[in-house]
Parts: sequence; structure tokens; C-alpha cells
Amino acid sequence: MGEKAVDAMSFEEAMAALEQVVAQLESGSVPLDESIKLYERGGALKAHCAARLKAAEEAVARITLGADGQPNGTEPTEIS
Repeated sequence: MGEKAVDAMSFEEAMAALEQVVAQLESGSVPLDESIKLYERGGALKAHCAARLKAAEEAVARITLGADGQPNGTEPTEIS
């Protein structure tokens, strides 16, 4: 069976897969055609990780500021 689709991976799965891709590319033992495929998959994994990380950051509590401009607490953001 083939590799798991990138968009179906959790952040952790995608990071682990990206680390494997990097290790294979750094080894220098992969044929050119396979290196190109690995590079493309690595790009997709990187983009997926960045998107998942951004979504997580947006879901984290937002710092609220008081009248004096100083942090006075947090306000949860909507998670969809």
C-alpha cells in the first residue's frame, strides 16, 4: 500500500514523515528520480505542517490588553 496522503496526516505524523524525507535526501543514496519525488513530498509536508501550526496558533488564547496597554488576561478564540 502507498504512503498516507499528506492532507490526512496529523501535525506530528507530517513532521515525522518530513524528518524521514530529509534523512533520505541527506543520505545521498537515493536515485535522482526518487530524490525529486521526495523533494516534492517534502514540500507538501512542510506546507501541511505550516498550515496545521498556523491553525493551532489561531486557536490558542488571545492576550487581551487593559486600558494602560498592559496584558490583563486572555480571551479564548473560537475553534471551528
